[in-house]
Amino acid sequence: MSLDYFAHETAVIDPPCRIGAGTRIWHFSHVMADSVIGERCNLGQNVVVSPGCVIGSGVKIQNNVSVFTGVTLEDDVFCGPSMVFTNVINPRAHIERKHEYRPTRVRRGASIGANATILCGVTLGEYCLIGAGAVVTRDVAPHALVSGNPSRHRGWVCACGVRLALPVNAGPDESAECAACGDTYRRQGAGLLRQE
Repeated sequence: MSLDYFAHETAVIDPPCRIGAGTRIWHFSHVMADSVIGERCNLGQNVVVSPGCVIGSGVKIQNNVSVFTGVTLEDDVFCGPSMVFTNVINPRAHIERKHEYRPTRVRRGASIGANATILCGVTLGEYCLIGAGAVVTRDVAPHALVSGNPSRHRGWVCACGVRLALPVNAGPDESAECAACGDTYRRQGAGLLRQE
């Protein structure tokens, strides 16, 4: 059988699952049944994708990341090395709580730094940037830069990842232009909106 994706000989892929064309799955990774992985993804060494997970196209998951049941990664998400997702808020070894999984959604283009921890039940907004080692306990606005433990809103970032010269508490009429790519953003709701 010809595959449209690459899987290293040490990777384990449990059928049934769907893996898109051009995706690469590296050493000692495990893709479990009923998961969906889009096109052109890269799963580094020792990545686990649990049953029922949905991963969009163009996603990069670095070494030692487990994407647990209940986590959805939209297109172009970046998960840094050894970052952590959770799916139960109060785990106990002697009590099974699979019926209590809290869904976590990582929106398009978001980046999560190395060793960050994302508690279950949160949504990470489009193109947000989670700093290395951050512990995220609540939703993150689109284009927000957060860091620390617990994570705090520190600024705003462009879709290209460059920090914008816009204060955290910018009003709805305030805007900023990215020094790298020239895109302009203004506040809308809790996050930012790129101007056409």
